[in-house]
Amino acid sequence: MKDYIVRAAAANTQIRAFAAVTTDIVEEARQRHNTSPVATAALGRLMTGGVMMGSMMKNPGDILTLQIKCSGPVGGLTVTADSQGSVKGYVHNPDVMLPPKNGKLDVGGALGQGVLTVIRDMGMKEPYSGQTILQTGEIAEDLTYYFATSEQIPSSVGLGVLMEGDNTVRCAGGFIVQVMPFVEDKVLDKLEENIGKIRPVTAMLDNGHTPEEMLREVLEGLDVEFTDTLPAQFSCNCSKERIEKAIISIGKKEIQSMIDDGKDIEVKCHFCNTAYNYTVDELKELLKKAKV
Repeated sequence: MKDYIVRAAAANTQIRAFAAVTTDIVEEARQRHNTSPVATAALGRLMTGGVMMGSMMKNPGDILTLQIKCSGPVGGLTVTADSQGSVKGYVHNPDVMLPPKNGKLDVGGALGQGVLTVIRDMGMKEPYSGQTILQTGEIAEDLTYYFATSEQIPSSVGLGVLMEGDNTVRCAGGFIVQVMPFVEDKVLDKLEENIGKIRPVTAMLDNGHTPEEMLREVLEGLDVEFTDTLPAQFSCNCSKERIEKAIISIGKKEIQSMIDDGKDIEVKCHFCNTAYNYTVDELKELLKKAKV
């Protein structure tokens, strides 16, 4: 199953919902960053949440950033998504290893205490930014809490990453269900009842559920209507030119220091780990463009 996002409405537009399968995205991130199983699960969950939240935005140029700063050994996570189903991300400490907790990867232990920041850049003068304290570090609950407190949208978020014995990604995906302000009590009661009895996301995906089938289970009895689907993919827009701008921005003193070392340098993109090499001669050209 190729990665994609499905958007839906239910209960006569009283509910809006999103679901995604992100197995390929999370496996690509694992390969690019050589993440440990628990780091893969943490990054995979945040990327899955991010790609669905990105698809909520309207314009092609809109950018969503999810950033977690935390005290746990994973150190922090950053994910960026657009409205077109593209997402990228990285974890500060990709090597973190922790023993399982209750038979599952201990994502909450890897993150510890921390803060979740959500930034939506929609081309205005100032991007919209919201921030909440991590509740469990398990990410799905933290996003649920963020929606309720920072955006005042009652939501239910389910995210899951299941690993194979060889530490590749077996399946990954999730859902976000949100209720509108005019929701009727009986609709809310039925939704809460459904959410209380659904299986974990990984169990549904491992059973072959598509995103549509996941939402049918979450929204059972609520007249779900699927509005559209969107392909999803890991995508990074880095390039040698963009990295050059970053090098120029560090200033003449730093660039001169690199030149004085007399060695070629390698710069890696945080998000996709692609390496870019610059010779001493190329650094001398960049030095001429640096302002200070």
